Amino acid sequence: MTAPDCSAAPDPRPTEGPDQGRRLARARPEAPTGSRYDVVVVGGGHNGLTAAAYLARAGRSVLVLEARDHLGGATGSARVFPGVDANLSRYSYLVSLMPEAVRRELGLRLELRRRRWSSYTPLPDDPSRGLLVDAADSASTARSLERVGAGADAAAWEAFSSRTGALAGTVFPTVTGPLPTAAEMRRSLGAWWEDLVERPLGELVERTFTSDVVRGVVLTDALIGTFASAHDAGLAQNRCFLYHVVGGGTGDWDVPVGGMGAVVRELERVCREGGAELVVGARATAVDPGADGVDVHWADDGGRTRSVRAQHVLAGCAPHELDRLLGRTPRPLPEGSQLKVNMVLDRLPRLRDAVDPAHAFAGTFHVNEGYAQLGTAHREAAAGCIPSVPPLEIYCHSLTDGSILGPADRAAGRHTLTLFGLHIPARLFRQDPDGARAEAVAATLRSLDAVLAEPVEECLATDADGRPCLEARTPVDLEGDVGLPGGHIFHGDLQWPWLAADADPQDPATRWGVATGHPRVLLCGAGAVRGGGVSGIPGRSAAMALLGD
Repeated sequence: MTAPDCSAAPDPRPTEGPDQGRRLARARPEAPTGSRYDVVVVGGGHNGLTAAAYLARAGRSVLVLEARDHLGGATGSARVFPGVDANLSRYSYLVSLMPEAVRRELGLRLELRRRRWSSYTPLPDDPSRGLLVDAADSASTARSLERVGAGADAAAWEAFSSRTGALAGTVFPTVTGPLPTAAEMRRSLGAWWEDLVERPLGELVERTFTSDVVRGVVLTDALIGTFASAHDAGLAQNRCFLYHVVGGGTGDWDVPVGGMGAVVRELERVCREGGAELVVGARATAVDPGADGVDVHWADDGGRTRSVRAQHVLAGCAPHELDRLLGRTPRPLPEGSQLKVNMVLDRLPRLRDAVDPAHAFAGTFHVNEGYAQLGTAHREAAAGCIPSVPPLEIYCHSLTDGSILGPADRAAGRHTLTLFGLHIPARLFRQDPDGARAEAVAATLRSLDAVLAEPVEECLATDADGRPCLEARTPVDLEGDVGLPGGHIFHGDLQWPWLAADADPQDPATRWGVATGHPRVLLCGAGAVRGGGVSGIPGRSAAMALLGD
């Protein structure tokens, strides 16, 4: 819902096209009622497929049940706009957290391409100047800092980048093993422990940098999919920051060549080659664990009810959904906090700055994400309003990987844009989903246009029906589209990637961060201890827990 003084704006005609992802084989005769498996995986997202691939390759009999008509969940690609040959990464877009070990061990033929330009941030009060962070040239970045009046932070930026690099080099190597203990990580992290684990991140940001724009660029890593302020006492922002800066041991966010659908296709291939059965249109209705096995009940898309028995069940669904399947009182519904907008453009928009748009849009394009602006947007959303100036991040996948566009669209100079709006929580859309979506999109486009030299709508391509190629998905939409409770892209707030002080390190499921309270039912999705992002880490961890490390 929105507060009474938050005025609605016109709907810029977003195209809510159907998901046109690949449809896979329907329920197969290999899984009739009464069948027995070593493992049933509930949920065919990328983590569920990762777990299935490891287990099938190890000789286990595996059945994957996916409620929708295609695999991949939020990780996948789709041709969203009729008549437009653009294969969009519709819900997720970049890869940082997938360990090289997962790709190597499973034999995934997947190319992740590095982005030369890390980010571009136009100054909110003077968009004719912007901070361009060059991942390959620190001197160029220092000159850009000088140009936006943040030269005093140049040395601090360089030192902080080195420090986060060391953090990544310490934390990321642990994600392919059992969870380390908190004491082990405290010794390894040194001063990072107090700065990140004991104190709100805002204190570190404010102590380290003086420029509002630099502070904002740093803080955004703590707010992706996380509704929190810089000084939130619960430290959800700190945990989000940790996951966003450690990926690959470098913190780089890479583009999957072929789109996110390439990740799903490779995982599906490995699963099938290993002998796993993959069933779509199969909605799990109950999971009944017992002393000697687990009964899994599911309904196919024709309404027929089936049951199979397994030694173990791996839940790729969210913990909130698993509670329902187990007949337990569901834990509180998590709350997503982002607006996802997909666009296809006839051309990149012109900037007010002299920076080449092909450089500015090639990395993460920060829009109205100054430190003060992020705080204002959070306060407005917490008060029940769509932020008056929504903070945004934009990614142009096609600048790094043109293969997601068809030959004609590529030759015509078209590009894709993925926009991710921060501080737009699900609560704002519960009462009037359509009206609030229109209001949020209109505010978002106004925010973007404020830093451009021309309205982005003038650059939008049109589909076969003459409609602008713009699609918006709110947290409530994500809840319905891909089964994310509350639209939370991480299935809930991220957790520290180490053992809790009261955890039992002798229990394999606990040791790998996938325990549910029942020894025959394990998590393998984003709700596991090391969940979140496109990583495969929870899927691998669940498989390792069953396979004896």
